[in-house]
Amino acid sequence: MVLLVTIAFFMAVAGCFIMLELSPFAFLDGLSGYLKPKNDSIRSKVKDSRKKKEVKGLQLLFEDVNEILRLTGKSSQFSILCVLAMILFVLGVLMALTMNNVLLVPVLAIGFALMPFYYVKFTASRHKKQINTELETALSMITTSYLRNKNTIIRAIEENLPYLNPPVSEVFRNFLMEAKLINSNTAEALEGLKKGMDNAVFHEWVDAVVACQEDYNLKNTLPSIVSKLSDMRVVSSELDLLIYEPVKEYITMVFLLFGSIPLLYFLNKDWYETLMFTGFGKALLAISGGVLFVSVAAIVKHTRPIEYKR
Repeated sequence: MVLLVTIAFFMAVAGCFIMLELSPFAFLDGLSGYLKPKNDSIRSKVKDSRKKKEVKGLQLLFEDVNEILRLTGKSSQFSILCVLAMILFVLGVLMALTMNNVLLVPVLAIGFALMPFYYVKFTASRHKKQINTELETALSMITTSYLRNKNTIIRAIEENLPYLNPPVSEVFRNFLMEAKLINSNTAEALEGLKKGMDNAVFHEWVDAVVACQEDYNLKNTLPSIVSKLSDMRVVSSELDLLIYEPVKEYITMVFLLFGSIPLLYFLNKDWYETLMFTGFGKALLAISGGVLFVSVAAIVKHTRPIEYKR
């Protein structure tokens, strides 16, 4: 009966959102504005204007996933991820209620809802390596052309643009459009080029090219900057085994932990009933589930590809 009432409740809530054409995230943002009192004093406004707010928590996760999808050309799939997260949220609640474990409801609901976003972040490391490889090739070709013929940077990019692959080619193509059709100031157009890709070595290379617009003799600094991408690739390939070996061990431990629950039913039924139907056992399951999802977040955070930081 509780399960049917819960399903009816979620269906009613979903129907209200559909009729009002309201996004759940917009609703939560508006609700947080009412729950958190806002200080409108002049002192608080001055403090907020001086203090740079650092994005943390779920907002940082959503922004990272949105940026990953943008770089991969799949920005439209973010809404699909949100819908999938809501479905998994409801599924987690239903699973916990089916087990008659109220303590497990928030754990499974929040954990299941965040899994699609963590999956995107975890698989993004491979795409990030591919982008770094394409960026290394592109910067090497453009730098060689720029130094060899004493061309302008615009001419060097034009010569090599047909040989570049997405998404790097899209960044340089947008730069050429801006430099030719919008802004004739090459230095300002180069500053805009940095917004196309979040990579510290790429930003350093662009800064060096901007400096070359004032003094062409500084061009000799460009090859050493491009070589940093090669160093990153070599170090990353050497450390891949060290990084992903603990991940394999973690997956094994997760299977052993949760695989032992149905195994208890056959080995010792009294232990199984204590775990599933007593208050202590339900609390233990909720704690284990919470530790699992927190550890998943930690795994995703620490398996990022190696990047150079200025």
